[in-house]
Amino acid sequence: YVVFANADASKGYKGITAFIVEKGTKGLSVGKKEDKLGIRASSTCEVVLDDVVVPASAVLGRVGQGYKIAIELLNEGRIGIGAQMVGLAQGAFDAALPYIHRRKQFGSVIATFQGMQFGVAQARTDIEAARLMVYNAARLKDSGRPFVMEAAMAKLYSSQVAERVASRAIEWCGGVGFTKEFDNEKFFRDAQIGSIYEGTTNLQLQTIAKLISKDFN
Repeated sequence: YVVFANADASKGYKGITAFIVEKGTKGLSVGKKEDKLGIRASSTCEVVLDDVVVPASAVLGRVGQGYKIAIELLNEGRIGIGAQMVGLAQGAFDAALPYIHRRKQFGSVIATFQGMQFGVAQARTDIEAARLMVYNAARLKDSGRPFVMEAAMAKLYSSQVAERVASRAIEWCGGVGFTKEFDNEKFFRDAQIGSIYEGTTNLQLQTIAKLISKDFN
């Protein structure tokens, strides 16, 4: 486990240090598994530390560098979350398409209705835009160029697209989309985490705004 703890509270965030705590360490235990709304295939559990003592060799990096390590991980991780949300949006989209192309109302397949066509076209455009934003952030990271703002924008937008498309996919399928018989409801539940972890939506907006203003300060 990687544990972040403040080795010197008088220094504030500059005292935060990352430690590697091995499984089986005395005082370390895993608590209950959370009963989550979505991403249920990924277990989330409480980690309990009861008077845990680790050697100096357990420090990851250097003492006081924990905050820097955490921020760097979050910045890079946003690209991964963006990719996850793009995949989720694509999954919700793909799951709904067969149904709307076979479901008939008033003697016509509902996918031929103009209102439905507009929604499908917009969703497909949004997914592609989010995908390209994620690719761009990954390209910048791989080439060693500044990528923090682009990663925040990619994560922000792709999470919004995932929520929007997953919600629309349920609407397109009507009543059956609201049942657990179809995959739509799972995509909808999974999409909710995108605006929370690796930094909330508001935090992404704040990061983007600060980096825009940086050139004027």
